[in-house]
Amino acid sequence: MKKFISILLACCLVMTSFSACSKKEEETGADTSNDVTKAADSNSSSETTATAAPTKDAEIVDGKFVTTRKITVEVYDRGNDGGSKPEDNVYTNYIKEGMLRDHNVEVEFIAVPRWTEVEQINNLLAAGDAPDICITYDYATIQTYAGMGGVVNLSSYVEDYKDMLPNLWDWLGSTNIYWDKDPVNGDIWALEGKLAVMNRTNTFVRKDWLEKLNMEAPTTLEEFESMLVAFRDNAELLLGSNADKMVPFSISSDVGWRADHLIGSFIDPNITDKDYYVYGFDDRKFTEPGTKEAIRVLNKWYNEGLIWKDFAMYDAGGDSTEDNMMKAGYVGAFIHNWDYPYRNGEDSIQSNLQRLVGEDAAYIAVEPFQDSAGTYTKYLAGPVDRKIFFPTTNDEPVASLMYLDWISEPENIQYLQIGEEGITHQTLEDGSIQTLTATGENIMNSPLNIDYTITCNGMNLVDPEISVKSRALSYAGIDSSLIEVADEISTNDGRIGKNVQAGKIDAEEGLGTSLSDKRDVVLDTSVTASVEDFDKIFDAGMDDYLKSGGQAVIDERKEKWEATYGDATELPE
Repeated sequence: MKKFISILLACCLVMTSFSACSKKEEETGADTSNDVTKAADSNSSSETTATAAPTKDAEIVDGKFVTTRKITVEVYDRGNDGGSKPEDNVYTNYIKEGMLRDHNVEVEFIAVPRWTEVEQINNLLAAGDAPDICITYDYATIQTYAGMGGVVNLSSYVEDYKDMLPNLWDWLGSTNIYWDKDPVNGDIWALEGKLAVMNRTNTFVRKDWLEKLNMEAPTTLEEFESMLVAFRDNAELLLGSNADKMVPFSISSDVGWRADHLIGSFIDPNITDKDYYVYGFDDRKFTEPGTKEAIRVLNKWYNEGLIWKDFAMYDAGGDSTEDNMMKAGYVGAFIHNWDYPYRNGEDSIQSNLQRLVGEDAAYIAVEPFQDSAGTYTKYLAGPVDRKIFFPTTNDEPVASLMYLDWISEPENIQYLQIGEEGITHQTLEDGSIQTLTATGENIMNSPLNIDYTITCNGMNLVDPEISVKSRALSYAGIDSSLIEVADEISTNDGRIGKNVQAGKIDAEEGLGTSLSDKRDVVLDTSVTASVEDFDKIFDAGMDDYLKSGGQAVIDERKEKWEATYGDATELPE
């Protein structure tokens, strides 16, 4: 069956060039009739196709398989210098030992490069070599393979085995488990990990530079621009002999993400749920009304020498050039993940900056981009994170769900997030947890080990109050007050994403990253165009984007919304 699925997927990929796929007509899911458990009815009304059947002798007694099972789990390889092997370290051993002890399931981790994860998962799925438990941020990839019969339909599993998955259900709840459920046929191709912290991005500026120039933190777009001009015009004062390396404002080739707060400020803060959904299929807000004018601002700044001139030459992830400029003290401001300069302990941007420049050097979060209502609306995602799915080459779907349940247990989340007392953290008098700089095999390759807590992103200790107290202390070597400010600003005036359950959008299927790549090119070339050519280049790029599938997605979203919600423009509370 694995060989058959591999050949099938590979043939489909060749025929479609990774860009198109047939429409899915039947449910894909493993037959559970051979699994004998104390908590689940083995009878299922769901028909299955092209799915490997679970192996025999699957009896489970007291939560443990009678016969040892084996599963493979995807883990991101972030290529951290000085880090541990993502597939073999203290934390993977903790999981392996726990799963074998509690469920008699052997676990093997398969490392996948973080910054090319979509391409790598595509290749592994096509070859039939994908891990039993896969993760991705790209739901379109899952839809593509589901349409080719390559993904397990989890709808019956999560319900039939609910009694065996108390931690998974308690943590994700019906919201995240059913987030991607098709309202018509009930298909669930992926479970959505949960954001314990809703923070998204922040705007950072050099506090010490503001002080040197006797300037206040900017609170409007005009003040922010004036600050960038001051950085540029005072490069010699701020950088001395390195004045020629001055970068007032830095972005990467992923302009949509790295201009998040700026773009959000140009969107109508009163935009309806319907319009935000219809035009919001791109998570960089590319087709949202107002985005073009935000990019026009970046174009103006670029032509005035306020933006890193080489930004478009560098990949958005995996390349350290931009980070190294920040660490060296050449960058005045940037927008990035809400805690970006404080991550990675001794190798954080902040720690390196202070070692090279001085203790007063610091990036602080600021709030400079007001919208038309005079507020600072932040367009936050829904409480969803990475998408977790099982390829149909997974012979152990029940053992795989037990794995997700195990890593969702509060005590296990806590250990994976903070590690060992005295080695990776210390407990303060009030019970809060302060992170220590780890070394050797205890180094966490991702913040709070999110690459292992795949159902949870963000500090989530057993005691919720301790989680709140500890969040600002979870950055080794960083002044906790900086984290507290960044934490507060990131969600101020936040608008949390809602779950529009209008069904599968067929027009999105098969697009994968093709539209995202095209969007990035349009934004990069628009920012770097001459001021006179901006409209021509942006409009031509948008027209090509829409003709390449974007307009079809918008039209179908509008059609599906109206079929589901009628004339309503807001989702029911």
